[in-house]
Amino acid sequence: MSETELQRLQREALADPNAFWAREAADLPWFSPWDSVLEWDAPTFTWFKGATTNITAACLDRHVAAGYGDRPALIWLREDGAERRLSYAELLHEVERVAAALRVLGIEHGDRITLSMPVSVEAITLMLACARIGAIHSVVFAGFGEGALGQRIRLSGSKAVFVADSTRRRGKVVPLKHIVDAALADGDHDVEHVVVQRREPDAAPAGEGELDWDEFLAAGADTSGAYAEVAATDPVFILATSGTTATPKLVVHVHGGYMAGLDAMGRWVYGLDRNDVWWSTSDIGWIVGHSYIVYGPLLAGAATIAFEGSLDFPGPDTLYRLIAQERVTGLFTAPTAVRMLMQHGTAPAEGHDLSTLTRVFCAGETLNPPAWEWLQQAVLGDRVPVIDHMWQTETGVPLFANPWGLGLEEIRPGSGGLPMPGWDVAIVDPQTHEELPANQAGMMVVRRPFPSLTGTIWGDPDRYALDYWSRVPNAYASGDACRFDEEGYAWFAGRADEVIKIAAHRIGTVEVETAFLHHPAVAEAGATGQPDELRGEIVAVFVVVKPGFAASPDLEQELRATVREVLGPVAVIGDLRFVSSLPKTRSGKIMRRVLKAVVTGVDVGDVSTIENEGSVEDARAAFQQLQAETDAS
Repeated sequence: MSETELQRLQREALADPNAFWAREAADLPWFSPWDSVLEWDAPTFTWFKGATTNITAACLDRHVAAGYGDRPALIWLREDGAERRLSYAELLHEVERVAAALRVLGIEHGDRITLSMPVSVEAITLMLACARIGAIHSVVFAGFGEGALGQRIRLSGSKAVFVADSTRRRGKVVPLKHIVDAALADGDHDVEHVVVQRREPDAAPAGEGELDWDEFLAAGADTSGAYAEVAATDPVFILATSGTTATPKLVVHVHGGYMAGLDAMGRWVYGLDRNDVWWSTSDIGWIVGHSYIVYGPLLAGAATIAFEGSLDFPGPDTLYRLIAQERVTGLFTAPTAVRMLMQHGTAPAEGHDLSTLTRVFCAGETLNPPAWEWLQQAVLGDRVPVIDHMWQTETGVPLFANPWGLGLEEIRPGSGGLPMPGWDVAIVDPQTHEELPANQAGMMVVRRPFPSLTGTIWGDPDRYALDYWSRVPNAYASGDACRFDEEGYAWFAGRADEVIKIAAHRIGTVEVETAFLHHPAVAEAGATGQPDELRGEIVAVFVVVKPGFAASPDLEQELRATVREVLGPVAVIGDLRFVSSLPKTRSGKIMRRVLKAVVTGVDVGDVSTIENEGSVEDARAAFQQLQAETDAS
């Protein structure tokens, strides 16, 4: 059997990593060469030491210099129909203006700025401009509460905060500025400047010490917006993990390593090139938004769509309508979005020309097989592949995928795919640290640094070493439960500390949730372990039903029967409650630790990153009602 392109690259990357990455990174713009490709003394490592570069110059200047300035770069769309389109030359011009204004504001190399802004041209130019001058951006999802925002501003030591007065969500104007005001009210921060983009005609005038966006830009009119030559090891940005754990960590990504990993995965996984109209439906507040709304597509010279709003507003056909309107070639969305669209059926897709679409990617959580089958077959008629893949804020790019750019392997629904070139991964026993054979679940670890793997936590290197490199000797511990099948495909079962142990059996939360999705009434399910005197643990489940279905004892029995049929008797379902929504992070991940806290009756901890705070009370009330009913009987 002949070697595939993926196998060849993975073999070469593992055999001689330094030579491999020197070759793969050679075509990126380096202003001066590196002295060493990788220096590694676990847990610390450095890629491309001695080199100088600038990721914004790689994203913009080199394309304009090569004669591609008139090609589309950024397409901003909003749910209410507003839009703005910039070519590479126009985007470069805007980024230079913002870079100059940042310099006038006193932002220098190494300074941090916080952005609390929606997906917008201004926010994206600000990110690129910040990196352009060697400063460091910290983007906080617009709409986080004052506690989460204030915490991230303090942890980053930001010198300036940029905020928009509003965003749009499901037809409503959502105010944002008051959240920043509250986050800064106690004065416990290093912020010297607050710059406000006023988007609404009735917006309040600038307050004391504040600067309007237009005034900010005008101040830089006579200052250079040229890029700085920065060390490859200099940070581009810091970004908090999305919040499935109790306390966020501020992950650091650097110019050289992040750019090299981003460029490689853009080619290998997504097949990005300058002929693409690429749409990642994420938000700039998450790593997907950083990597594959902003930096990744622009590195490739593609047109990238930045969408502000809800994918099912003003109607459930919004996603399909915009794919047809913009002639989208590549789509990246989240499993939670697919499950939301499933609730509307296939009718919204009908009548929209999706013929330009060549591939669809999903990440964020496992794309459950029923959701994959619906999108792949019912909506897209098996015309284009729907590709699940896996990565983390800490990795910056995918670890596992089915590589469109290298030639698709067999798609196995429910699997995160195969290890990508350069990722030296293994499944180990969390206690003994021994590598496990195929089809045995354990913790997924990375045995050698990858260029875009974060090398530290901002301001807390000890926590970085403790959380990532001390749990398994000389390996980066991902925290994810996983098994490899005989062909090396990865099957993720949730976070390693969320695996449910029923008697002598271990079962992943994702496996249980997927089993529930096999029933046509289920929109979503969230599973967690529930203490049991006999078995140690059994499964507690919170279920959201689709429109047109109603919660009932009969439906509960049907669901229990479905899970038993899919998973067998090992999956012992204890308490099952119907809820209106599940607690999720703003990036769409189910906060199973919150479900666990509800079931065990302990404090839910920090929920400042939660999408719908009412979901916590919904789950708690449902569970308490169940306990009361049990006690009464």
